Amino acid sequence: MSEELHLTVLGSATPYPSVDNPCSGYLVTSGSSRIWMDAGTGTLGPLQRYVRLDELDAIWISHLHADHCADLLTAYYGALYADIRLAAPIPLYGPPGIADRLAGFLTNSSDRSPVESAFAVAELHDGHRATVGSLRLTSRAVAHGMPAFALRVEGAGGSLVYSGDTAPCPSLTELAEGCDALLCEAESAEAPEEGGARVHHTPEDTGDTARAARAGRLIVTHVGRHLTPREAVTRAATRYDGPVDHATPGTTFTVRPLRPPSDDSFPAAP
Repeated sequence: MSEELHLTVLGSATPYPSVDNPCSGYLVTSGSSRIWMDAGTGTLGPLQRYVRLDELDAIWISHLHADHCADLLTAYYGALYADIRLAAPIPLYGPPGIADRLAGFLTNSSDRSPVESAFAVAELHDGHRATVGSLRLTSRAVAHGMPAFALRVEGAGGSLVYSGDTAPCPSLTELAEGCDALLCEAESAEAPEEGGARVHHTPEDTGDTARAARAGRLIVTHVGRHLTPREAVTRAATRYDGPVDHATPGTTFTVRPLRPPSDDSFPAAP
């Protein structure tokens, strides 16, 4: 079986699904290894075009905003109360408190819902490492105004870094250093006014992060409602001299080593 690393976009909308685009969710595969990376609203449906819940090797959640994790709720019902028969709980990597957050919504009586019967929960921390099948996972804390993480996935076929939701920050750039593909959010049409809290990238920020990390290619995702994907890709490309694509739902990217762009192709960002 091929060990090529593949990224399939289940959805990339924010902060709510559109008619033809669920919220953030991706399937990462290599050989027989399969990871559901973020479980945003509406992504469980398209996930099943490729894999059943009981065929997943792990689920990884960047943070606990609903557009990145809400479909864990319906996955719980699918895993325990429908046609799925789990051999063991699905490994679930997520921010601190994820199990209690899920139980708080799912519990309907004095007895806590058995979240751990569906998910084997491991809480993330800065620098967390795990091995899932043939894939190596490294998580770093990022800047989103709440516990939030980015992820680097490495396998024999290549390396992929996913920003989750974050403002530009050194930990993301360090995590993405030399990666073959950077899947990076571009939620904000403009940076906040001076003194305002930064919790997202603009498209230009996305290009700057890819360039600083010497990523082999850039895939722009989580494009905000005040931007079009075309605008986001065009603006990111003014700061990054490499292939730039949009995370269009239904697209599968093959992640393989590419020559990284030159770091002096554009003038330094202001």
